[in-house]
This record gives sequence, C-alpha cells and structure tokens, in this order.
Amino acid sequence: MNARHLRQVDIVRAAQASGVKLGKSHISQYVSGKTTPRADTLRFLADTLQVDEQWLLGHDRGRPGMPAQPKRVPDNPGGRADAPRTPSSQASAPQTTSPSHEPEGTPMRHFNKSTKLDNVLYDVRGPVVDEAARMEQSGMHVLKLNIGNPAPFGFRTPDEVVYDMSRQLSDTEGYSASKGLFSARKAIMQYAQLKNLPNVGIEDIYTGNGVSELINLSLSALLDNGDEVLVPSPDYPLWTACVNLAGGTAVHYVCDEESEWYPDIDDMRSKITDRTVAIVLINPNNPTGALYPKEVLQQIVDLAREHQLMIFSDEIYDRLVMDGLQHVSIASMAPDLFCVTFSGLSKSHMIAGYRIGWMVLSGNKSIAKDYVEGINMLTNMRICSNVPAQSIVQTALGGHQSVNDYIVPGGRLYEQREYIYNALNSIPGVTAVKPKAAFYIFPKLDVKKFNITDDEQFALDLLHDKRILITRGGGFNWHEPDHFRVVYLPRIEVLKDATEKLTDFLSCYRQ
Repeated sequence: MNARHLRQVDIVRAAQASGVKLGKSHISQYVSGKTTPRADTLRFLADTLQVDEQWLLGHDRGRPGMPAQPKRVPDNPGGRADAPRTPSSQASAPQTTSPSHEPEGTPMRHFNKSTKLDNVLYDVRGPVVDEAARMEQSGMHVLKLNIGNPAPFGFRTPDEVVYDMSRQLSDTEGYSASKGLFSARKAIMQYAQLKNLPNVGIEDIYTGNGVSELINLSLSALLDNGDEVLVPSPDYPLWTACVNLAGGTAVHYVCDEESEWYPDIDDMRSKITDRTVAIVLINPNNPTGALYPKEVLQQIVDLAREHQLMIFSDEIYDRLVMDGLQHVSIASMAPDLFCVTFSGLSKSHMIAGYRIGWMVLSGNKSIAKDYVEGINMLTNMRICSNVPAQSIVQTALGGHQSVNDYIVPGGRLYEQREYIYNALNSIPGVTAVKPKAAFYIFPKLDVKKFNITDDEQFALDLLHDKRILITRGGGFNWHEPDHFRVVYLPRIEVLKDATEKLTDFLSCYRQ
C-alpha cells in the first residue's frame, strides 16, 4: 500500500466501484495478519496493489516480477511507517499436514473463516485496540477511554452484592433451569412490572451471560437470510454484527445530532420494506448518551404498529439517567405489539465481569409463538447462564440502589459528565451534544479544519502521539469520519489530563 501511495480509504472506494464488499476494518485485519482475505477479495487486492496473489499471502517472496524486499507494511493497522513490525504478521492459514509430508503436486488445504463473518465487525475491540495492546506490551502506558468497563476506574460492586454471592457459591455449583433461577427471574419480572411492561409472566424472563449473549440468541432465533432489521446509526455495533451473523441485513436509520441524537423518524420510515421484520432501539443510547422522550417513542410505536414490526429495546443503561429525567420503556407503550426488552446489572451495579443480563418478552405474545419456540430451543442448547451471577439479581434489584449516588450533582458520573462536556466543547474544532444518560459522549470533529478522511487513522494517530485510546465513530456504524466516542468513567483529574493532551494534539493535527 505504501509503495503504491494507497490509503485504506482508497482501497475501500476502489472495492465499492468494483462491487466488492470491503471495509477499512477488513483491511486492517489483513494488514495485521489476523485474518486472510477470501479468494475473490484476494484477487481484487492483488489487482489493485499490482502484485501476485501468492506473494500477497506471504508465499513465494522471490517470485519473478515481485520486489525482492517490498516496502515494509507496519504492524499497526493505520499504516504508520514509524511503528515496528512483529514477525510472521502475514502467516498463512493453518495447514492440514506439515510441508514435509505434503504429497508432491497436491495443493495445500487452507481453512478460511465462514462467509457469515464477512459483514461482522466489532471495532470497540478492533484493530486500534490491538495496536494499543502491542504498545502496552512494549512498556507504554495507554489511557483507555474506549470501553465502558467501570471496575478499572474505581467503581466498586456494592458490598452487599459481593457478600450475598459469596454466601451462595456452594449452592450455585450446578446448572440452573435454562431460563435462569426462579429467584432471579421473579425479581426481574417484578422490575419489569415496575417499568409497566404489559403481559409479563415469569416464563417470559430469560437470563443471559450479559445482554450480549441474548442479543445474539434472539436474532438467531428470528432471522432468515435476507430479512431486514432497522438498526440505529450510530449503534452499539453488536446489534449490526448479530443481525448480519444471523443471515439478516442491518439497515441503518439515522439518529439526528441536531435533535439531541433522537431517531430520525422520516429516515426510519423511508427504509422500511416488505423484508423488514423488526426495529432496534437503544435507549438510553450508546454511544451518544441520548435519552428518548415519550413523544419520540410514541412515533416509533406508531411506525411499528403500521408496518406490523417487532421491537427490540436495549435498555442496559436505564438506571443511569441524569438531570432528574425518567427512563420510559417503549414496551410499556405498545401492549398490542410484540416487544423484547434487554437489561442487566453490568453497568448499573458496576459488575461487568459477572456477566448477568436478561431479556423480557412482552405485549402480544400470541403472534410470536413459533419465534418463542425458537428462543427456547437456543436457550436450552446453551444449558444456562452464569449461576453464581444469577444468585445476586434479587439482592441487586432490591433495596438501596448505589448507582443513584453517582448520577446526582456531586456524584462521580454527574460531575465527570459535566467536566467532559465542557472540556470537549472548549477545544477548537470539536463540538458535542450533552449526554443525558449512560457514561459516553460522542463528540464531532471539524473534518475540514483537520482534513480528516479516515477516522481509524485519526484514532491511531492519537494513540501513537498521546497514548490515548478512543473508539472511532465508524466503529458504531456511523458512516462519516467525523466522530469518536469517549468513555468518561475516569476521575476528573484523569479526564483533565486527557482533554489537555487532546487539545494539544488537535492544535497542529492535519491528516
């Protein structure tokens, strides 16, 4: 790429013109040697780079017509020439037998990833994170503002939760029922009733190893090849990935930054086709921190009702709402529709590592009997979710909610939100909408001022120059290179140091 003066974005554009499905993250994975292109992609890359396919795979380095020592491609996905390269980063795929036992003239068999993964990306833990890990291994300190993991920033699990789990460990050594412990599901059912979810019984509650497992399970049980699901842009990227992995097509509707990041209902309506089966809502939203009012939710319900669509509502941050606002579950407004609502304890109780989440089926379940059979089948196949973590759901949902102390004036999350919002907006060329919930902010960069055409390159440059790790906007299926997400879990003094470094970085940054 360096030898041909090509950037990742140039190859992506050439791929689009040729009808080849290829994104910047795919190229980053190829450059780092983590994955090998499929045959059709390999042919396109070889033609574009004007090299031989086998040479590109790392074979036949001395092949006639190829440079004997091609210009080195750096280990880091952004193509920076100043980063060291680790050995064997372009190793070939596994071999069925060792070369010494390979019958002469027999082609070597390679094992490739499934084509189902061609459109599955998850940049929250992607190429830029891999580069940060390499830097850490070489002794550098990296400030990680890329992932919502409360524990490393001093947020502790409530003592009562830890105590109750320790008391129950000996009773949780075996499997539970596939949907979960009765006590956990009863507590979740009562919580759903407090949120006014209609027509919910204990058999409508499913526990999971975090919400992530249940998102994958619920979509796998629903989608046939070609089914379409409306997913927000920006989104939590697992939703897009799981829709695609299940054989469906994620169709992104726009959330409008000029309107507090609320969903653009007209855009949503324009993207509904006869293949659309469901709408995904992330409320409170990750990555923007938006909280949707009842008026917006009602418009989405009306749209789903008009087109007979299911609603998936990701509400994992529903207890992290600030400014005296109240979270409303969209399912409470749609008793005649079929809704699946997701939540859990990872964020509200600062126990992300325990992996305990749940989903609740509500509303008109009579129209989804066959789908529920599919959910039950997949639930049974995974046996059950983490039983020790299930054992503390009742404790966590009852009694004092320690998270409430964080989200009011004087509380850590509230004060850190106030600081990061003001600090980012004071940087020339940066603007940000104030988040109302969760612990993320999604600032916008003036791409003309900084000449930014590649947000992954921006993230890499910031990482290399200031040792700060953020997630690019494209990692959340935002299709312009002008945003990035900041996790504001660190204490104010750490955020202050980070924003000062970002200010200094942007004062002279041009891509």
